[in-house]
Amino acid sequence: MKEDDEIKIRILYVDDEVNNLQAFKATFRRDYKIFLAESAQEGRDLLEEEEMDIIITDQRMPDETGVDFLASIIPYYPEPIRILLTGYTDIQAVIDAINKGQVYHYLTKPWEEDYMRTVIKNAFEVFSLRKENKILTDNLLKANDQLEFLLRQNLLS
Repeated sequence: MKEDDEIKIRILYVDDEVNNLQAFKATFRRDYKIFLAESAQEGRDLLEEEEMDIIITDQRMPDETGVDFLASIIPYYPEPIRILLTGYTDIQAVIDAINKGQVYHYLTKPWEEDYMRTVIKNAFEVFSLRKENKILTDNLLKANDQLEFLLRQNLLS
């Protein structure tokens, strides 16, 4: 493993169309660590093995929609930022994506490389800020517990 793999953004792309998966990997493999899945179940299997920063999924897949896939993984993998891709514009899919799948961004196919790059960059910024916020919150709670303990110790003595 190359050293820069450690710092590359980890992206899971789920799409039943193999050509889309190959095109995505060919376009972005130098900049990101790409994981590909041809189905929602394959996506879940990969999530069990690898930590992801961003999950991109197609909406229209034969066994499960992208929104249903994203909604199903939220309880187990709440951290990754979710992006939904679709080849059609269906307002109900957009509403479901935002409400059920907690989707950060909605893109239509075919995606445009520069725009996709910008969306990924912005999504990763949100991911990083949330992660940093969680660490700061945890540290603050820990410090607060320690202060409460010291206060109780002083009150008892």
